[in-house]
Amino acid sequence: MATAEARHILVETEEACIDLKEKIESGADFSEIAKEFSACPSGQSGGSLGAFGPGQMVKEFDEVVFSADLGAVHGPVQTQFGYHLIEITKRTE
Repeated sequence: MATAEARHILVETEEACIDLKEKIESGADFSEIAKEFSACPSGQSGGSLGAFGPGQMVKEFDEVVFSADLGAVHGPVQTQFGYHLIEITKRTE
């Protein structure tokens, strides 16, 4: 079964998500941004979600994690929880 490891940053608005993505692309550390700005409890661990399989996350999140490029910051990805920046750190098929 496929598995993935990812980290994310969850914020309330698309604008905040875009702003944080620009900071990361300009050299800011993903985990430090997650600790400071993420509304998800995982923010305190740098946004790390650990390993999970398909269907364990909401559909919009799964679609990115199991299809997008590893190591890049993807988003904003809108879900019922808000807007996410997602970095896929590992994936097995």
